[in-house]
Amino acid sequence: MSVGHYENFPVGSLLVPRRLRGAVHAIYHFARFADDIADEGDADAGQRLAALQALRDELDLIAAGQPAQTVLMQRLAQAIAAHSLPLAPFYDLLSAFAQDVEKTRYQNFAELVDYCRRSANPVGRLMLALYGEHDAKSQAMSDGICTALQLINFWQDVAVDWQKGRVYIPQDDLARFHVSEAQIAAGDAGGAWPLLMEKEVRRALSMLEAGSPLALRLPGRLGMELRLIVLGGERILKKIHDSRGDVFTTRPRLNRQDWLAMIWQALTARFSRKKRRRA
Repeated sequence: MSVGHYENFPVGSLLVPRRLRGAVHAIYHFARFADDIADEGDADAGQRLAALQALRDELDLIAAGQPAQTVLMQRLAQAIAAHSLPLAPFYDLLSAFAQDVEKTRYQNFAELVDYCRRSANPVGRLMLALYGEHDAKSQAMSDGICTALQLINFWQDVAVDWQKGRVYIPQDDLARFHVSEAQIAAGDAGGAWPLLMEKEVRRALSMLEAGSPLALRLPGRLGMELRLIVLGGERILKKIHDSRGDVFTTRPRLNRQDWLAMIWQALTARFSRKKRRRA
């Protein structure tokens, strides 16, 4: 995920109240910096894990009420203190990024969802906490949306992730549809690839739809922001579906026409509910 990594999440947009923008930026910069440690540059695995451990050590200082050492973590500490943010989501993010350094394949969907639980869901929970939303039902729906967004990003970026040596499509699904990693390497969207991608699209859509009522429950700017996020996720999934899963030729992305339509739908609080055959 991204702006690049975190493009599916709000990052201090104009819809975020001014009083919260500093905290949103602090959370984003922490997540982006840690994600870049795992993904970018020429460092080896040991160096990447050591750098992530250094961030974890600074979180431990914050948890102990001691001053952080770096500007990045000092700003994060200020946001945590100002808004009484839980520390567990930050530790979860670091756990996921460390896993990215060491794990490049997922045997089944349950393994992938567990990764999403730590790589995506914490961001949603932190946003809820900033807005004072702490009830279990809202958190569960947020988790559904965030996991779906992470999955959507995986399906968008099959080719990009391959270049990084990673395959997020579960190995048992590849085997079930007789799709090899050589086919991914070749950018071949033929054979059973469309059927495989249809299955993955439906999985993400199911989670997105399960969480989408949260965007109607939440008031004001947060609700508006979340409606745009859900609608954007739906549109990306439709683009993948309409291309028969060919994310190799063109990476599906939102264009100006999409954004105009999404803004109208978000303002009128309408979601796509067209019946789709379940995989």
